Amino acid sequence: MSMKNVLIIGGGQAGATVAQDLRKRGYEGDITLIGEEAQLPYRRPPLSKAYLAGEASIESLQVMKAPILEKNRIDLRTDSRVSSIRPAEHQVELADGQVLSYDKLVLCTGGRARPLPVAGADADNVFELRSIKDVDAIRAECTEGRHLVIIGGGFIGLEVAAVARKLGLNVTVLEGLPRVLARVTAPQISTFFEQVHREAGVQIRTDASVSGLVGSPRVSHVLLRDGEQIPADLVIVGIGLIANTELAANAGLAVDNGIVVNEFGQTSDPDIYAAGDCSNLPSAFYGRRVRLESVNNAMEQARCVAAALIGNPQPYDPVPWFWSDQYDLKLQMVGLSAGYDTCVLRGDPATRSFSLFYLRDGEIIAADAVSQPKDFMAAKKLVAARVRAEAATLADPSIPLTDLLPA
Repeated sequence: MSMKNVLIIGGGQAGATVAQDLRKRGYEGDITLIGEEAQLPYRRPPLSKAYLAGEASIESLQVMKAPILEKNRIDLRTDSRVSSIRPAEHQVELADGQVLSYDKLVLCTGGRARPLPVAGADADNVFELRSIKDVDAIRAECTEGRHLVIIGGGFIGLEVAAVARKLGLNVTVLEGLPRVLARVTAPQISTFFEQVHREAGVQIRTDASVSGLVGSPRVSHVLLRDGEQIPADLVIVGIGLIANTELAANAGLAVDNGIVVNEFGQTSDPDIYAAGDCSNLPSAFYGRRVRLESVNNAMEQARCVAAALIGNPQPYDPVPWFWSDQYDLKLQMVGLSAGYDTCVLRGDPATRSFSLFYLRDGEIIAADAVSQPKDFMAAKKLVAARVRAEAATLADPSIPLTDLLPA
């Protein structure tokens, strides 16, 4: 099929990157980008940090402004929702009944905040944090001295806690697991960040199981399973993300913890691709399939899809990395640490600048760097090169990490 029309569902960073990269690679056909939000495509990571703090404007978050859209001849349709895909007809139907045709379709549908499955979660002062609209509503409630309860001690929860303390709120973080960041880091990192937040005045409650929210139309207390009630003027829920795969599944595409794609971003339908948080991709590096929730993955996989669409397929096999800003600290992480058998601490956490390396059978498989950008940059290369190292060597700050890299 001659590709004259590319339709992209999802107006976030992945979708915007596919559109822009197609033009950079010389594609001259039509590009239509469909987004459910009223906004131009924007970056989501600052939402829980600079934008919530009032330090960033909507304009500063935008990745494609109107002149760029016009210059690149990208037809952006905001406030538009796709209700179904018809693969056999190469068509999609919008919620308003309009039908659009495509030669190639790209799904960048992202994900949505996981809802809290308890009574009262739909109250007026209970919020998720996924969009500009969400944060605008939260900011309107962030008055100094009010009591904020954050349910979930992951990245979003802790980032919001740090900003809320700066804004003068009383903050309680409720985490159902024995420690914060339990799904992504070792206990040493969890302990460090728990201490940092407590020193900043945040109440951290671990092993805290929420059974309900008390009050209507506004919540006044968060009810724990042991019967305790935590006062709350507002509640923010940050308990994870659900990949938006319903469109793909209803269209008959393979779905398994995300939209299943190959190393080029191609789904089980050869004319449909997917990229970003919604996609489940093969990792030759890890020897299994992975679904990655990070902006750098969304952008790099989107570029891979654009290359494949114009007939220049390049396999995508990333070594993932992530980051989180909390107070004056930057946590940077590379690799997936699941399955490690040894942790090596480099530096002193008391200095608020240190790194933690994860090894399996002597091989460096991941690293966390707290306000250690040089360690992080070296760690990216060490993990990618599958370097083997002695624990004592990694632990010695006097030995440059670059000395461990292959010649």
